[in-house]
Amino acid sequence: MKSSVALASLTLPLAWGGTAWAQDAINLRMTIWSANEAHLAMFDEIAAGFKETHPNVSVTFEPLPFDSYTTTLTTQIAGGNPPDLAWILETTAADFVNSGALAPLTEAFTATEGYDLSDVTEQATALWTKDGQLYAYPFSTSPFAIFANNDVLKAAGAKTPAELIEAGEWNWDNAFASAAAVGQSGKTGLVVRDFKYQTWQNLASIWNGWGASPWSADGKSCTFTEQPMVDAMTVIHKAIFTDKAMPGPGEDIDFFAGETGMTITQISRASLLPKENPFDWDLVPLPAGPAGEYAVVGQAGVGAFAAGPNAETAVEFLAYMTNAENSAKLAQFFPPARASLLNTEALAATNPLLSPEQIETVVIEGIASGTVLPGHTNFAQIQQTVRAGLDSLWVADADVPAALQSVCDSVGPLLAR
Repeated sequence: MKSSVALASLTLPLAWGGTAWAQDAINLRMTIWSANEAHLAMFDEIAAGFKETHPNVSVTFEPLPFDSYTTTLTTQIAGGNPPDLAWILETTAADFVNSGALAPLTEAFTATEGYDLSDVTEQATALWTKDGQLYAYPFSTSPFAIFANNDVLKAAGAKTPAELIEAGEWNWDNAFASAAAVGQSGKTGLVVRDFKYQTWQNLASIWNGWGASPWSADGKSCTFTEQPMVDAMTVIHKAIFTDKAMPGPGEDIDFFAGETGMTITQISRASLLPKENPFDWDLVPLPAGPAGEYAVVGQAGVGAFAAGPNAETAVEFLAYMTNAENSAKLAQFFPPARASLLNTEALAATNPLLSPEQIETVVIEGIASGTVLPGHTNFAQIQQTVRAGLDSLWVADADVPAALQSVCDSVGPLLAR
């Protein structure tokens, strides 16, 4: 909570506008929330390419734990030790863009030879733009999808997503039925990755199928008590506590260890699929809900901080990191914002694990139709308030409507500000 306030009230000095002498060493620090070796190797390769034309510049990528990422980052900013660049979650985009913490990018990107900012879709940049100025680059617009372990599902006598899709029966009723069969066999049926009864907004990957949302379109009214959310949360509660289709509180299950039927996550997680002792896996769109077919995307931006002597170099590195050539490299893990890369041929070249059908139905169609995870100004405080309010829901005998009413009672005043 304190970190959100610190960010919103931060007073920032003007970025230093000088040019470093060739002999001056510049060490850029960029915070990220991935410690994945494949991701880090790719980032180091991009940094090495930048160093070829900027021999005095080194870039260090600093992984921070995802669960506390924004809190740690804003604490660094408030303490006068901001990184030069940082990944930013879609949920906190408004806070970072509106606070003045980020350096403007539009002019620098436009002036970079061969960058072609017009290739970056307006839909992708909407969260990261204010008054026509781009403040962070949306390096990842990643649809949520379901990874399935067909070996685990078949061993439990459950239908696989592929079988349900072929029969025209890929919906949440049947997906939860398959997950329940696995759960009742002694293994885990369905995991919403990174949820862990803390990151509740990831449940949008389920409740959007009911047409539910946590607040009104203008962000001023709580809608947890409206019928679509009550219905969705009732189904989720039943899946956890009655059908054993999902792990309960305190259970930390990793689908990629090979003992779980399905997980909801983003395609960047494909890099976690085991290379040794692989299992028969599939990647499919989210099941249809009562409101019909839908898609949900998580979006991450990367920005350069305006304060400090390295701001100009940080923006220059960001322009290099997100140019057309390096965007194609990033696309192997992070679905791109460039229209020229959003086609099966381009994405297949950097995503060899995925079939053309998976690229088309999960990635391209998901980006085209997906709704971004919920975000809000002052999100850190709102996130914590909702999380605390939902605690009463995560018990076996919960009164779902009453629990959701308590959420609105708590978060309503924050939304109305």
